[in-house]
Amino acid sequence: MPNVAILVFPGVQALDVTGPLDVFAEANCILPPEKQYRLDVLGTEHGLIPCSNGLPIAAHRHFSEVDETHDLVLVAGGPALPQAPRNEALLTWLQHAAEKSGRYGSICNGTFLLGHAGLLDGRTVTTHWNDAALLATMFPHAQVDADRIFAQDGRLVTSAGVTAGIDLCLFLLSQDCGAEVSLHVARRLVVFMQRRGGQSQFSPYLTPYVEESSPVAIVQQYVLDHLMDELTVEHLAAIVTMSPRNFARVFVRDAKITPAEFIESARLDAARALLETTDDPLKKVAWRCGFRNPDQMRQVFVKRLGITAMQYRDNFAGFGKS
Repeated sequence: MPNVAILVFPGVQALDVTGPLDVFAEANCILPPEKQYRLDVLGTEHGLIPCSNGLPIAAHRHFSEVDETHDLVLVAGGPALPQAPRNEALLTWLQHAAEKSGRYGSICNGTFLLGHAGLLDGRTVTTHWNDAALLATMFPHAQVDADRIFAQDGRLVTSAGVTAGIDLCLFLLSQDCGAEVSLHVARRLVVFMQRRGGQSQFSPYLTPYVEESSPVAIVQQYVLDHLMDELTVEHLAAIVTMSPRNFARVFVRDAKITPAEFIESARLDAARALLETTDDPLKKVAWRCGFRNPDQMRQVFVKRLGITAMQYRDNFAGFGKS
């Protein structure tokens, strides 16, 4: 009987806990008794533990009471976790638990606890896109891939934010029990289709960084509405009545990326959506998204995602279709 442990703490994201648990619990409904998962919720505190949404949950045990080997140990995430104070006893336990477990990892920004425990060095990991830059800064010896739903590096598994924990656990379930069991569970959970690890997270580039009425936000929206146009810094600066030099400086200051990077990312996101949901030829997709030609679009896909536009369509076509 395989055993799965999920570590929770005050302020944990409820879906980071219940989503993965439900994947394995649903699998237990169709697996023979000897293959069913034993699920263990471990708390960093005794008693009821409040989730970030106010829901109190009760862990089965305190982490300090656990010394056995697990097949899978996962650290859940939470909105305030990156700023949480270090708990040295917890980090020491986590190191030992990871060493003994068959697999170990995190949901969402639970990666920060793994990092503090020294478990990310030299590894490729992912996390919620909103925390990826901070994770890379705090743990420079890790390779942070912010554009993945989940990642596996040997025994280490990490997922993007919140519901991506379900995708990760469906993937792990498929490894353990086969694709048919995983697909059955996905249907039971009304997950349309298991997303593959390489599918991009919802893009951070299209999320407003600034006030809606600010010049940068106005230009961002203009870019999204005019992807097919020639979008030069001079043209964008004129829209908000600024000099090109000052506009570029303000844009980088407020949006944290250059105007050219934002434009490229917006076009990439638009192309991803079309490749997932339409059968348009690559030439038409490139034209609709403002790329000069399919070859330029291909180069951007390879640079940003590591695969060509055609490979992206082969992997993910149908994910957005109803």
